[in-house]
Amino acid sequence: MSILIVPLPGNDSIAAALAAMLGADTGRIETRAFPDGETYLRLLDDPAGRDVVMVCTLDRPNEKLLPLLFAATTARELGAASVGLAAPYLAYMRQDIRFQPGEAVTSRTVAAMFSEAFDWLVTVDPHLHRFGKLDELYRIPTSVIHAAPLVAQWIAANVENPLIIGPDSESKQWVSDVAFDANAPFAVLEKHRHGDRDVTVDVKDMDSLAGHTPVLVDDIISSGRTMIEAARALRSRISLSPVCIGVHGIFADRSDETLAQAGARVVTSNTIAHGTNAIDVAPLLAKAILARTVTA
Repeated sequence: MSILIVPLPGNDSIAAALAAMLGADTGRIETRAFPDGETYLRLLDDPAGRDVVMVCTLDRPNEKLLPLLFAATTARELGAASVGLAAPYLAYMRQDIRFQPGEAVTSRTVAAMFSEAFDWLVTVDPHLHRFGKLDELYRIPTSVIHAAPLVAQWIAANVENPLIIGPDSESKQWVSDVAFDANAPFAVLEKHRHGDRDVTVDVKDMDSLAGHTPVLVDDIISSGRTMIEAARALRSRISLSPVCIGVHGIFADRSDETLAQAGARVVTSNTIAHGTNAIDVAPLLAKAILARTVTA
């Protein structure tokens, strides 16, 4: 059964890479906005009898969710054998419980919508908080790709004498795995969050590690406040400029520019297209997609 890779707008580069690795065809979508703001969407390639893979990374998700759901529903209506979602970055993982009365638990709502629209989901390092795995949220089969080995490979190949640093205690396990794979020491900072964009970071007991290149690693760089404050603190304690690595570079509030101004080299994976992309997750995504389409 043939695979049809269908990129949603803005996902052409990684979709083309996946299609080449899988020997798949690349589908096309025509989309535009009606004068009243509603979305027009048309699949330009026949999905009938094919394993259709929608490719859509979900940073800035609100403008992407409806077109994605329209495309999936249309493919199914037109006779696709299966419809899967490859979302290199999976949004709406933040609000997983009701902290205040009346709050929407958006992670469950989005999971319910995707579980209805798709047969399976493949993603990279979803930002799980209170759930141990995606299957606790999603009713469809899910595959999670872990980027830590790729991050470690990049560090080992590109950073001399690295010291792997996690931004907070929650990152300790992930950071220790990266450090082990990169054959490097690691440390964890103490973070104090006072609001979405108000963070302070304590750097302690690192004097004995002078001479190492500090490498801050995290799964997501969103507002970037943690990394920005950590980079500034490290510059005052360690002579070498820090490297900041994020699997998912969202860079709200132009935080990539602020990190650069703080003296950091910024590196991300290509789960979200950005000029800092240096770590390629496409081969692992392709492997996971192939496993799902073969068994769909």
